[in-house]
Amino acid sequence: MTAPPAAGAPVPEPTVYVIDDDESIRELLAWLMKRNAIRVEAFPNAKSFLKAYRPGGPGCLILDLYMPGMSGLDLQRYLKEAGIEMPVIFLSGRADVPKAVLAVKSGAIDFIEKPFDYRQIVDLVRECIRRDTAARTGREEARGRAERLATLTQREREVLDRVIVGKVNRVIAEEMQISIKTVEAHRARIMEKLAVDSVAELVQATLGARMPDRAGSGSGSAGSGPPG
Repeated sequence: MTAPPAAGAPVPEPTVYVIDDDESIRELLAWLMKRNAIRVEAFPNAKSFLKAYRPGGPGCLILDLYMPGMSGLDLQRYLKEAGIEMPVIFLSGRADVPKAVLAVKSGAIDFIEKPFDYRQIVDLVRECIRRDTAARTGREEARGRAERLATLTQREREVLDRVIVGKVNRVIAEEMQISIKTVEAHRARIMEKLAVDSVAELVQATLGARMPDRAGSGSGSAGSGPPG
């Protein structure tokens, strides 16, 4: 996989990645996506996709379940282990209930048998792109909150921990053995650093935030090479 875009770079256009060893299916899906103004890239196997894929932009995968070498399930598992989260639609030329169940349990959005309904797959793709865009926005917002939290000093974190559980300045001052004016100063700096204007916003900015993840979901590196 190629490197993800640099921080602050424009978000790439949503893309559908079609990976199927059947050339006629690839061409059909590529035509169908383009006809519906959806950007598409098609690959004959998982290896060629991994070589070209650049993490960072929203989109979805349309995977053939059965492919020579790395199968659709293998690729789904590999991407998940690499920290790359993207909605997956599986295609199969035959019914395979156990594998369909496994695919869905592993996070696939749907499992469709060939031949497929054109309208159904376009609708599914649009829903996948919508979900992925929303998920990426949520992850970026959480990462931003975490980065802002990381700028707090230890003392400010101690004050913050008490503020978000509802303790008033007097109680915080007594527990930390500092003056109320010092608590007020810490609170003002916390509000400024986290870019919030109220305690309610402060709680919201704190809950769900996590420490920055250098790899980042949806933009991870593959680590070691793909299996097979």
